[in-house]
Amino acid sequence: MFADRAKINVRSGKGGDGHVSFRHEKYVPAGGPDGGDGGRGGDVIFVVDEGLNTLIDFRNVRKYKAGDGEPGGKKNCRGKDGKDITLKVPPGTVIKEAGSGQVIVDMSGDNKRIVLLKGGRGGSGNQHYATSTMQAPMYAQPGRPARELELLLELKVIADVGLVGLPNVGKSTLLARVTNAKPKIANYHFTTLNPNLGVVDLDGTKGFVIADIPGLIEGASEGVGLGYEFLRHIERTKVIIHIVDAAGTEGRDPIEDIYTINRELDAYNPDIAKRPQVIAANKIDAIYDREDSALNAIKAEFEPKEIPVYPISAVSGEGVRELLYHVNDMLEGLGQETTVFEPEYNPETELLRDSDEGYTVEYDSDREEYVVEGPKVEKMLGYTNLDSEKGFNFFQGFLKSSGILEQLEKLGIEDGDTVRMYGHSFDYYK
Repeated sequence: MFADRAKINVRSGKGGDGHVSFRHEKYVPAGGPDGGDGGRGGDVIFVVDEGLNTLIDFRNVRKYKAGDGEPGGKKNCRGKDGKDITLKVPPGTVIKEAGSGQVIVDMSGDNKRIVLLKGGRGGSGNQHYATSTMQAPMYAQPGRPARELELLLELKVIADVGLVGLPNVGKSTLLARVTNAKPKIANYHFTTLNPNLGVVDLDGTKGFVIADIPGLIEGASEGVGLGYEFLRHIERTKVIIHIVDAAGTEGRDPIEDIYTINRELDAYNPDIAKRPQVIAANKIDAIYDREDSALNAIKAEFEPKEIPVYPISAVSGEGVRELLYHVNDMLEGLGQETTVFEPEYNPETELLRDSDEGYTVEYDSDREEYVVEGPKVEKMLGYTNLDSEKGFNFFQGFLKSSGILEQLEKLGIEDGDTVRMYGHSFDYYK
């Protein structure tokens, strides 16, 4: 069974806790703090493996967890970092947040590797909290918690051209003739049970990738038949070749067949139905009188609508070359860049936004500092790399959006005043 969807649960590693300890040396009865920092939790990483073409591995294993960071130790010993977990997916895999269905990342184009969930930062040992007024701090920062997401993986094949049409019109036969693909071919419905990909090589061109999308019938967009399972694979295509049985060997009206499929495409995704189409009027080798056939009716119906019609025989190859060069010209006019779905869900911000943990903002008159504390603030500090400009700007945005800056201003903070947050000190400037 072709596996192009999977639902999995991923969890990054928890940061190791900071350690509380003090130096104990001979003749030094009151040594200073020497608690080490906890190790960083492991990340959840996705990478593209060009050798994969299904998501079958994710059908057997549903839960994936990165390693937790180890706690810090005595004598400033830092805990060992947790082990990252790397998940390999085929190119074209779209990773979504399962609850909302929003896109996190499309593993296509330049997206070959992404850290989806960062492990929690290790907590600071008590050595970081020693001050002139507190020389024996009994506090060490706990490691940042793990982060967890339920994901929906969807494989949307990367093809420039999609072959659509009702069953038994010759899609697989055409694909086998024009590419190196070897689809199963037989004279009965639903021969093809999964999308087949092939590369079309044309002299004097870059060529293109073509996909046979199986199982489309009336009602496919509503879940009838096999077509609904595979309609997602046409979402990246730039051009659609609509294959129709011009000889009527199945006893159907080819014009109505074309409208039937187009209605299903429109019902599934109107943007797909609007993409450039070309009609391949197949099985002309089975037409005895071409002057008095459905072929002329097809041309009369669709060519005035600027949908070109190419008579072909997928069996003998007649007309196929002309069809392919026309499709190549259409693609060159549209550009060759792969369609990549834009991100809609950012785990970095959404997981924090979902938290309802509060915070406190107070003024410490003894140390003349403003103190901000609370689980949400501590989590943010654990997830954010304050050493990078991007991370620091992200943290500033959090302070503003959460109302912390507004609270500081209400307490009368002025430029140059110090703000302390769990071992970090910042100078305030508006």
